[in-house]
Amino acid sequence: MRLPSRRFRPPRRLPHWAATLTWKAAAFITVMCCGLAALLGVLVHVSVTNQTVGEARGRALDRLAEVTADYEAGDRLPPGAGLDLPGLPAPLRELATDGRRGTMVGDNDPHPTMWAAGPASGGRALAVQFDYSQGAHAIDALDRSIVWSSALAIGATLLVGVFAVTRVTRRLHATAQVARRISAGDLDARVNDPRTAVDPRTRYPAGPQDEVAAVAGALDTMASSLQSKLTSEQRFTADVAHELRTPLTGLHAAAELLPPGRPTELVRDRVATLRTLTEDLLEISRLDAGRELLELDSEPLAPLAERVVRASGTETEVRVVDDVRVETDRRRLERVLGNLVANAHKHGEGPVVLTVDGPVVTVRDHGGGYPEYLLEHGPQRFRTEGGSKGHGLGLTIALGQAEVLGARLVFANAPEGGAIATLTLPQDERGAPGPTGGEGPTGAR
Repeated sequence: MRLPSRRFRPPRRLPHWAATLTWKAAAFITVMCCGLAALLGVLVHVSVTNQTVGEARGRALDRLAEVTADYEAGDRLPPGAGLDLPGLPAPLRELATDGRRGTMVGDNDPHPTMWAAGPASGGRALAVQFDYSQGAHAIDALDRSIVWSSALAIGATLLVGVFAVTRVTRRLHATAQVARRISAGDLDARVNDPRTAVDPRTRYPAGPQDEVAAVAGALDTMASSLQSKLTSEQRFTADVAHELRTPLTGLHAAAELLPPGRPTELVRDRVATLRTLTEDLLEISRLDAGRELLELDSEPLAPLAERVVRASGTETEVRVVDDVRVETDRRRLERVLGNLVANAHKHGEGPVVLTVDGPVVTVRDHGGGYPEYLLEHGPQRFRTEGGSKGHGLGLTIALGQAEVLGARLVFANAPEGGAIATLTLPQDERGAPGPTGGEGPTGAR
């Protein structure tokens, strides 16, 4: 016999707002206030109830003593007193018939009643009763007052606590937002919390700081230090590249004067490599400085991609699914696509396919794919893997130029193998789409 299978239901997750510090603080304050109010309410209720019931029991026993004296003297008993009165609670009746005296609040009476009973002749119970409504109503009124005052105190405490916590969380959110901006590359971002102001004479904070201000101050200090170091590195890279241009120019001219031969070819090849590296370093330094200016123009994307492939001199297949016009800087876009195509041939394997599908351009090879570090952290300068030649600057320049263009460049590996670089360009809203090509290649390069 096969038992019916049970569907696995994943555990329910709390909404995102439940994970905020404000919500947690509000829940903590509410629980603590409710617990404290309940504890104080119980203590007050028990104390007042014991006092009220104790006074009523004393009055009942005093009255029972008076009635017992009258009963023993043979006098007429007052109203509310007598032998074996109807409604006398059974436990109290048994206590009296056993020869003991006691008191008890009646449970089945239409109104709260305090009973007192003692032994009488013939195994009977001499009992007295009187109205206990005033004491019961006083306890009920006290309970209602405790509930309402506790609710009011919890509400007021919760509002004040949430207001105080919200001020802290708002400062934390501002600090976190600045940290994200710094991570995104905006090294000028600062929290500038007024509590972190430093006295220029003592170099210490001018006033007392809380923990949030300390975190904000540490973040601002870290950002300033990081910006200073990066600026120094960028300046050093630019200076080195500028200083190398002059001797490389002379070295190139001298290499051209060498007699033909294999050694001359090797020297010219190394000089050309050095010149390319120097120009790449200069370009990267300009990109890091963020002073690049765009020369925008409306360009049809498919012809531009075909020109890039022709200029590369590689066997690259161009496929046009949907051609559009994009408003872009032609020189920078050609630089991006040229670097992607060159990288695919240099570090991947054929066939290499460049596809134009609207404002999206993909460059696909069928090699081993991008390394894991590149997929996780992006291109890194002077880092290559697998024994391949190169300085790791081509994709770095492509990514930097794409950011200048306002485009999005994403690197991924295809499931069936190979590397895919996807460039998404902002589309020219003024221009009409270009001629649409078919699914097949428009040409092989």
